[in-house]
Amino acid sequence: MRTVQVVITVVGSILFCWFFGPLLWKGIFNIGTATGILISLLILCYGVFFGNINDRILLLWNGRGTRKICVALLVIAAVIAAIVLVETVLMVRSAFHVPPENTAAVVLGCSVKGGTKPSKILEERIDAAYEYLTENKDAVCILSGGQGSDEDITEAQCMYGILTKRGINKDRLILEERSTTTEENLKYTREILDERGLDPVVTIITSEFHEYRANQMAEKLGIKSYSTPAHTFFVYFPTYYVRELYGILYYELCHR
Repeated sequence: MRTVQVVITVVGSILFCWFFGPLLWKGIFNIGTATGILISLLILCYGVFFGNINDRILLLWNGRGTRKICVALLVIAAVIAAIVLVETVLMVRSAFHVPPENTAAVVLGCSVKGGTKPSKILEERIDAAYEYLTENKDAVCILSGGQGSDEDITEAQCMYGILTKRGINKDRLILEERSTTTEENLKYTREILDERGLDPVVTIITSEFHEYRANQMAEKLGIKSYSTPAHTFFVYFPTYYVRELYGILYYELCHR
């Protein structure tokens, strides 16, 4: 039992550092951060007070009026685990939906830091776009992202500047500078495709965890979509992965 306690404590400590690190290092805080920190602290506390907590659980399980509460909590935990598993499978499957050669691309924007510099997530999406455009010489690319209150340029302009500096022909790049949400990214992308007489077929360049929800939104707009995922820096991945679990659940419940 001592070994189990040590393992649980170590796992809780690692998870806490993994979720708390981005907050401490870059000030990244969202529902994924909060959830991850809370769960990791619960695991850590369970490891530290392993014996005492197990004794309390046993007392509750053997109590006449409390066993039903324990069963209800187990059922809730099982349902949550099933939802997480299903959503994770959907994320993974969507990220491997590879496009045909030279399919038009749309890059979904993310925040610009310090006025003009791409955030780490946006930088990763720009890298994925550059790689895709160099491998697919005839593909055009819509750069989608408006301007936030703390940004000096639009996200589309930020992407455009970096890609053209790397040698991507500006004639292949189309700027969409009005959107502020994923849904607007794709809505305005559809308008651009229609205005230019392009087929409503695109590969969506965004973070791997974000591909499923983005593809579902595209489908609702009549866009046939594929995935070209950007790979998220492993330090940030848990925070954004957990946040996306909430995002998918909200989308499925409220926007289907």
